[in-house]
Amino acid sequence: MNSYSDVWKLVLERLRTKLSETTVNTWFDEVDVVTMEDSAFVLHCGNTFKRDIIETRFAKEIKSSLKDIFTADLEVKILDDDQLSAYHGVRPDRPDDPQGSDGFTFETFVIGPQNKLAYAAARAVAESPAAGKKQRNPLLIYGDSGLGKTHLLYAIYNLHRKLFPEQKIVYIKGDDFINDYVALVRTQRGEELRAKYRDANLLLVDDIQFLSNTDHAQVEFFHTFNALHEVGNQIVLTSDRPPQEMTMLHDRLRSRFMGGLMVDVKQPDYETRLAIIKNRAAFLGLNLSERNSIYIAENVTSNVRQIEGALNKIAAFRDLEVTDDMDEEAISRAIEDMLKRDNDFIPSPAVIIRQVCKYYGVDEDTVRGKNQGRDATNARQVSMYLIRRMTPLSMEDIGKEFGDRDHSTVHYSLQKVEKQMRTDTAFAETVKSLTTNINARQ
Repeated sequence: MNSYSDVWKLVLERLRTKLSETTVNTWFDEVDVVTMEDSAFVLHCGNTFKRDIIETRFAKEIKSSLKDIFTADLEVKILDDDQLSAYHGVRPDRPDDPQGSDGFTFETFVIGPQNKLAYAAARAVAESPAAGKKQRNPLLIYGDSGLGKTHLLYAIYNLHRKLFPEQKIVYIKGDDFINDYVALVRTQRGEELRAKYRDANLLLVDDIQFLSNTDHAQVEFFHTFNALHEVGNQIVLTSDRPPQEMTMLHDRLRSRFMGGLMVDVKQPDYETRLAIIKNRAAFLGLNLSERNSIYIAENVTSNVRQIEGALNKIAAFRDLEVTDDMDEEAISRAIEDMLKRDNDFIPSPAVIIRQVCKYYGVDEDTVRGKNQGRDATNARQVSMYLIRRMTPLSMEDIGKEFGDRDHSTVHYSLQKVEKQMRTDTAFAETVKSLTTNINARQ
């Protein structure tokens, strides 16, 4: 052996006799050797998500392989980027990652016909941002909750930081931008807010639709958008809907959002779901048969987040049962509450009522009862409308959820909500936001 790298190659060879090739390639592709100390073998993995998994699940196998090679017990240290810099006496000078973003890269994003254009556009702006390419600035990625929009935003962040480490990248959620605005402007520190966002080379805003809830924050974002756009700095936005459906968004912001490249992501098809399942299973060290992968793909159909949640539950079930033998029956028991009903996930009336009551600030028992107060009546009518729209319940069944109200009362509530949505844009936006929130909590 001529180097520590040779030792690591031998370790990987031994790991392949204990783990699958996919597992080794997935988890150890970003690991390299730093040194070997008196009693420790020191590795580096810049992907902290993978680093944590290696430490918790594979450190024992690495130690065992090292003992086979050296006939001695060695500890294993795995350093992240900051720890490696500290090890070499260098202080890192880069923006903090968005929390939990490490595992979300273009390599771990499963491409299908429903997201191919969004993937290509996201990768393009990460590799070659806006300067001279105004047709894709801003880039706006829209679609329902759980379809991979945030994954693409994180992937842009991670790749751009790697390619352009000297540039300033700012990631923010739409509601956090509002919180920043309120906290800094009301304390007369508006310049801090402007410095934070308007100096960015790349601005990433997740869930921009939340901005439509606040007029003053929209004005501030309008000026931030213009400041960045005029100097050719890239802006990437995600939303649960296209700008033309954001009825509370100021016209001048809507036109700017529509002035770049808009791409959507849709519900994954069967082939994409199957690929996601196999990819996620490899990440979790799940040994799923082809038949079991197909079973999950055919029965968990809502969105990417639901699929990943199902695989996480299966992994947890495996660990609790202390078994690797996950047959179809065991998998069904692990994810029985997530299996499709009539090809879709349907929120229960209780979930819908809970979310509506939370928005209106009223008690669920009050809404289900006979109280005729304004807030209770509004919450009751909106709840009836959403239950009718989002579930297969009949109007008679809906009436039973609200103290055995009759068919005509439910029908009147549905008509009233539909009429108000046509004439009151703020109310229509509220119903749309409630729908999004309910879907996100399935």
